[in-house]
Amino acid sequence: MNTKHFFMAAVGAVIIMTGCTTCTKEKNTLYEGIEFADARMERGVKQAAALWTEEDGSAEDFKAFVEANYARTEEERTALFESLSRMMEKLNESADMLTVELLKPTQLTNAGEPTEIDWIMSGYDTRAHLMDDLFANKVAFITILNFPFYSLEEKNTLGQNWSRREWAEARLGDVFTSRVPAKIQARLTETMAAAENYIADYNICMDRLRTEDGRQLFPDGMKLLSHWNLRDELKVDYNDQEKQEMIYQVMQRIVRQEIPQEVINNPEPIWYPYSNRVESQKSKVESREPDTRYQKILDIFHAMQQVDAYCPNMPTGIIRNFEGDIEIPAAETDSLFRSLISSGQVKIVAAEIKNRLGRELRPYDIWYDGFKARSGMDEEALSAETRKRFPDPITYEKKIAGMLTTLGFQKENAEEISRHIVVEPARGSGHAWPCMGHNEPSRLRTRIAPEGMDYKGYNIAVHEMGHNVEEVISLYKMDYYMLHGIPNTGFTETSAFLFQARDLQLLGYGKQTMNRETVLDQFWGMYEIMGVSLVDMRMWQWLYDHPKATAAELREAVLRIAAEVWNAYYEPVLGEKDCVLLAIYSHMVNSPMYLPNYPIGHIVQFQLEQALADKEGLAWAEAYERWYRLGRLTPQEWMRQAVNGTLSIQPVLQQIQ
Repeated sequence: MNTKHFFMAAVGAVIIMTGCTTCTKEKNTLYEGIEFADARMERGVKQAAALWTEEDGSAEDFKAFVEANYARTEEERTALFESLSRMMEKLNESADMLTVELLKPTQLTNAGEPTEIDWIMSGYDTRAHLMDDLFANKVAFITILNFPFYSLEEKNTLGQNWSRREWAEARLGDVFTSRVPAKIQARLTETMAAAENYIADYNICMDRLRTEDGRQLFPDGMKLLSHWNLRDELKVDYNDQEKQEMIYQVMQRIVRQEIPQEVINNPEPIWYPYSNRVESQKSKVESREPDTRYQKILDIFHAMQQVDAYCPNMPTGIIRNFEGDIEIPAAETDSLFRSLISSGQVKIVAAEIKNRLGRELRPYDIWYDGFKARSGMDEEALSAETRKRFPDPITYEKKIAGMLTTLGFQKENAEEISRHIVVEPARGSGHAWPCMGHNEPSRLRTRIAPEGMDYKGYNIAVHEMGHNVEEVISLYKMDYYMLHGIPNTGFTETSAFLFQARDLQLLGYGKQTMNRETVLDQFWGMYEIMGVSLVDMRMWQWLYDHPKATAAELREAVLRIAAEVWNAYYEPVLGEKDCVLLAIYSHMVNSPMYLPNYPIGHIVQFQLEQALADKEGLAWAEAYERWYRLGRLTPQEWMRQAVNGTLSIQPVLQQIQ
């Protein structure tokens, strides 16, 4: 998972072309009498006027501001662009460096046990007052005036003929498109941090689970984070279906909010998941966990509603997320996902899995992992090897350059990239924290046990390393700072998937190839995560349709939505009507509407893998680097320049007949 930290990311890009809720009718006359030098000036003046308030000055003040600050020559415009780009980098970088330091106690295991103050400061938004300040000192208005906003449609059409510099200017125009008060922005950050902290400490002590006849299935000391580690353990237990069934039962208890409070992150009580009975010697056995999972979602929703009031042209978090951040409208995303999960190819692949397992499929076979090269390998043997190779974060960090050369990066280039990556031990499942300026490293966070990195941890680390390499290339090798990054988070997930698919190659087990097994594996991965994403998307639509809902009402709605999506697209091949498994993902709690980025990433990955099919070594690395130096274009334009195509599921469907 990639952690995004552009200082507008939490709010999302917002289109402001006309009035805003904090503006009076007098604003419509602000630019009367101004003689527009060109179409760009007219656009910039009108967009600036839409955000100008009485506190900013009178109509005459506005006219004087325009006259004094519009760059009329190319020399003035270039100097202003360069100054603003440098300012944006320094503001992003300094705020991010402070955030990293403040979050270390709650995010890293080598920073000591977090105190109450640490938990409080984990919700502190170092950028909360930045937007207020930049509007107050008129820097925001100068930016809008000279580098106005272009809609997604305009970017996709006009952008085909834009130069790199024009694209960078357009991205500068995306920065100041709303005016959310600091207090409201800080509230959103606080609620998201609280949800993140809740999830980061949501562990299940597997050695304390028992079958109804009292047997212990999992080894002593096994502690798994929900949902990531539970899912990954289920994937490797295909030689022991009893373990899989127990994990499946645990997941359902979590989603239904039936899990006993005292078994969460507690190594003392014994828990019987099937009957939901708890035995404890040290604590009083209480009832189920309150609807905490759903209350965290509600808290974020209510904080987001406060932001909505300041974004009249993108008045919901849904619109801002899909049209502003992902830059693929929600309806288009929904249709794209449903086209694959309702395709006839699903039954073809499901029949293949059923044949390999020799049994009827179960709901948790949505995570079937048998198409991967490692599926026939002994994971304990792999873990023994990874523990030996990577006993601690520092050792992994030192070996990154060598792993990159294995993939084809030239030695000098691999060393340069690796110098900008640091590896740190995470409290949660792991994530990549990007570099926001040229004085920052990209941070790879993953769980590493005292005895070293097991295979699951290694696999996650390679995934995160894919994020890190993209983050370094798309910043340190970018021609314009305002183009650093990727079109949306799905495209950095693509990079993570490209690396993760080659984890065995990095251990010396041969080259990853594009064959039927990899096609089936990628298709089944898309099938799983697209359904999960639809549940997330429909939950948010339900929230906006029921803004006064309670946590209990939200819980019932999510269970109903998960069952409806399951019954429509999964029950016909995996069985068990009204299954709620699709709602297990922790992203639904702590990362609003992040999940659709994963299937988008998978779709892009498949198209890039096709382009890489005949490339090895240096050619592979050169193609990868060329793509990720394209930067923050729109998804449509990025795909056009990368593979001369559009984002589509047809390539993978055509491979399965």
